[in-house]
Amino acid sequence: MTQRVAAIDCGTNSIRLLVADVDPETGQLHDLDRRMTIVRLGQGVDRTGRLAPEALERTFAACREYAEIIRAHGATRLRFVATSASRDAENREEFVDGVRSILGVEPEVITGDEEAALSFTGATRELVGSDLTPPYLVFDLGGGSTEFVLGTDRVEAARSVDIGCVRMTERHGSDTIAMRADIKAALDLAAETVPLTGAATLVGLAGTATTIAAIALDLPAYDWEQIHHSRIPLARVREVTAMLLASSHEERAAIPVMHPGRVDVIGAGALVLLAIMERTGASELVVSEHDILDGIAWSTL
Repeated sequence: MTQRVAAIDCGTNSIRLLVADVDPETGQLHDLDRRMTIVRLGQGVDRTGRLAPEALERTFAACREYAEIIRAHGATRLRFVATSASRDAENREEFVDGVRSILGVEPEVITGDEEAALSFTGATRELVGSDLTPPYLVFDLGGGSTEFVLGTDRVEAARSVDIGCVRMTERHGSDTIAMRADIKAALDLAAETVPLTGAATLVGLAGTATTIAAIALDLPAYDWEQIHHSRIPLARVREVTAMLLASSHEERAAIPVMHPGRVDVIGAGALVLLAIMERTGASELVVSEHDILDGIAWSTL
């Protein structure tokens, strides 16, 4: 029987909503509303250890908007998952209390391993039976952290490490040498748990991956259908990364598919993505628009 559910994923850079009809018997998930708001919840957390008041207010404003959408669609279940920034913050109870008062649910501040498992479910559920060969190595490149998960029809190994587009930008600015060293150390750490060269298919999730794909495909506007399950060669990712790192703020902002909230952090995100591809030995990246949000929606059942 189809059920109408809502899922919210609150990360370091963005907060996202999915309202969908899910049918556990057929394994189908039908989107009713899927949207993203850049709130930069993780602003300064790496430096101060606390969520900034203005970052909390931006997040709460998005929650109030999402509450209206959820009510309008009549979703019967809601799960709110919070990730990297709220894990790290000393004052995360302010965040928890605010979300609870607006949405009526307890935000679950999940571990990196739980985040990885949800991302894997969302990204791979529809790959079964496709021409993409398992096992899959799924990575969810967020603002504060990147989750790696290896598996076929279930999770076999998972690890979360503290490299993300916002964290790298705030920590290193435009110092790409320091950034590369930090990324390498994090990938070494991930490889202690997840065999990074043990997969047949590399699947990238979240805004950095989808934006890089949109640029690589030379899209005149962001097109969900063309990006979803697109295959981007390693050489093209190198070209896009070099272009972004050499571009000014104004040049990046003028890219048709660039969300304004990603202009300042996309260079660091591209550098992380390229390092992952090079480390894994992947010749191409499969980009998925289905990710942790879809995993959260399925988990409500």
